[in-house]
Amino acid sequence: MLDKLEMFIALAREAHFGRAAESLRITQPTLSTGIKQLEDQLGVLLVFRASRFGGLTPEGQTALVWARKIVGDARQLREEMRFKREGLSGQLRLAVIPTALTWVARLASEFGEKHPNVRFTILSRTSIEILAMLDNLEIDAGISYLDNEPMGRVSTVQLYEEHYMLVCPLTSPFARRDSVGWDEVGGARLSLLAPDMQNRRIINRNFAAVDTAPETWIESNSTIVLAAMVERGDCLTVLPEDMAEFLAQRNSLALVPLHGPEPAHSVGLVAPYREPHTPVLDALMRTARKMSTRN
Repeated sequence: MLDKLEMFIALAREAHFGRAAESLRITQPTLSTGIKQLEDQLGVLLVFRASRFGGLTPEGQTALVWARKIVGDARQLREEMRFKREGLSGQLRLAVIPTALTWVARLASEFGEKHPNVRFTILSRTSIEILAMLDNLEIDAGISYLDNEPMGRVSTVQLYEEHYMLVCPLTSPFARRDSVGWDEVGGARLSLLAPDMQNRRIINRNFAAVDTAPETWIESNSTIVLAAMVERGDCLTVLPEDMAEFLAQRNSLALVPLHGPEPAHSVGLVAPYREPHTPVLDALMRTARKMSTRN
């Protein structure tokens, strides 16, 4: 039944038989047969079908909760047994908000020094996508905001608080300032992260708090694009301090602290709530706690 539950989770995630089959690297008829066999075993209809996927039935919604738990428990069992055989090894799948990519590099590096047999897959995603990927068992953990999106039932480790910097060319009038107010930046030509990013929503609130709307000329889901536009002299941008410092090392950019009424926001490691965690995830969380105490 476990393989059928994996198919069911994939179908619920993709909401499309073809895409779900492709994500599992099986044929669509194999997926359809597997879902039908699961329905026969459970004695209920799980999926509304017409000419295409029509959503989950009420019974399907309930079954999805159990499917995620059963598959998650089975994966944890395999991880525990591998730990008994081989020690700490395997693959950690992380999804990270774009502004925390420098932090995940530090976390992976520090973790890898002690546990060289663990490999990482690191994806850049929005905070909403990270929570969905955790629910769908697509990732083992994420790095995201801890005090904005509704988090649900998760384990968290705070890593740092996000403070914002104005990133500008060295020739900008702001470049020699000790700090800049959000209201002063509102009228400037800006390149900012895309509106679906939590960071952008925070930045918009900061501007709104001083009755200013940002003049956004470039939107992107890549901080590298934002920094490149600033380096060309076309725009200014606003980034968290750590990411701003990383990008400024490689470009001729000035960094100026922003001050205003909005508080800093916490960013940290987010993992499914499960006791105990897998040995690999437990070790990752311990490493995150050590890094947090040094910050």
